[in-house]
Amino acid sequence: MKQLVFDIAPPPQPTLENFVIGPNAEVLANLRALLAGASHERFVYLWGGTGSGKTHLLQALASAAAAHPWRVCNTAAGTVCREEEAMACDLVLVDDVLQLDAAGQNRLFNIMNQMRDGSGLLVVTGPYAPIHLNIRQDLASRLAQCLVFQVKCLSDEDKAQALMTHAQGRGFTLPYEVAAYLLRKWKRDIPSLLAVLDALDRYSLEIKRPVTVPLAREVLAQLPKDA
Repeated sequence: MKQLVFDIAPPPQPTLENFVIGPNAEVLANLRALLAGASHERFVYLWGGTGSGKTHLLQALASAAAAHPWRVCNTAAGTVCREEEAMACDLVLVDDVLQLDAAGQNRLFNIMNQMRDGSGLLVVTGPYAPIHLNIRQDLASRLAQCLVFQVKCLSDEDKAQALMTHAQGRGFTLPYEVAAYLLRKWKRDIPSLLAVLDALDRYSLEIKRPVTVPLAREVLAQLPKDA
């Protein structure tokens, strides 16, 4: 097998445009309204399981806001910027509130209180609805007062449709059985699935064979497990 297939490209920069919507059309519409200044809400809390796309949405918001250009405070998961930094930003993003230590929770609580009288926007994510978060009670209460949305994980049908739509964008038709095979045999997150589909397409063009289950099996057998 040629080296070409091992070139699993890194996932593209998360954007609102390449977020696979599935059952989350309302979430996406409200985030777009937030960026456009068409929402009366300024605080949003997104919750959902692993792989639902919460971090994708935060990074997409950061990219879109920076293009305005807005001042964005975007820290690593489980961290939050300092209060003075937050007050100087147009958009504050906090990924996974449940990972915040006591000092981080205190900082976020203070930020939310201080931002009430300002004009900035705040988007926070977590794995559970506010009422079920094991964090300080007053912070959980503040988060419950936000505009709260559950970001729902994609079903296998949603993922298969996303793969087939992506294939159409690359100029070929992906049979449903190939999409189903990739879902069974490869990593199940969308970026990994799209990356391996791109590699499969390149290999198919190189050896002039159509994308079929046998070809997908051949490719996956040669890929390292941590690709």
